[in-house]
Amino acid sequence: MSLWIPAPVTLAACNIRLEPLSSVHFEGLHTAAADERIWTYLPTNGRVPAKLEASLQEALLQKIKGEHYPFVVLHQPSGRVLGSTRFLDIQPLNRKLEIGWTWYIPEVWGTGVNAVCKYLLLQYAFETLHTVRVQIKAGENNLRSRAAISKLGAQFEGILRKERIRENGEIRNTAYYSIIDDEWPAVKAALEARMKEIVL
Repeated sequence: MSLWIPAPVTLAACNIRLEPLSSVHFEGLHTAAADERIWTYLPTNGRVPAKLEASLQEALLQKIKGEHYPFVVLHQPSGRVLGSTRFLDIQPLNRKLEIGWTWYIPEVWGTGVNAVCKYLLLQYAFETLHTVRVQIKAGENNLRSRAAISKLGAQFEGILRKERIRENGEIRNTAYYSIIDDEWPAVKAALEARMKEIVL
């Protein structure tokens, strides 16, 4: 576990709860991962049980190494698994990290779940870890995710060409965005205003 995140972290707001990923969540994540639309732009196809299982096990190993800190996204009233997200590229010396590997069931796309999750993660990053930079990225052609990132208030930084090769052999250009500590107060205020209108 990263020394920068020394204790289990659970975050909650607006009926959404982020719990540290553990093997007890695997069954719910397999159920949530069944819709093929989730995996259109992601590096692996989690709809295939063996691939999702391998990805989840790898996430737990990366957590032990302090490289990633994965969460499961839950609907608090029902306990239903809605998806997953994580901190990655954790760099305590540079006081920066990335939010990524985010996916949700299509049923909650556009409902405000992503805004709540990002608010919780960003608040923890800037106010507890005192990061100076949080990075978020998406495939260049993943316009839905890119629009969601921009709506958060993240600043577009550019496209890295041929940044990634997906498991199907597709070469991906990647769009990079960030929020820095100077921008967090305004981003926080805008997200809190949005969250007042969210009913989940």
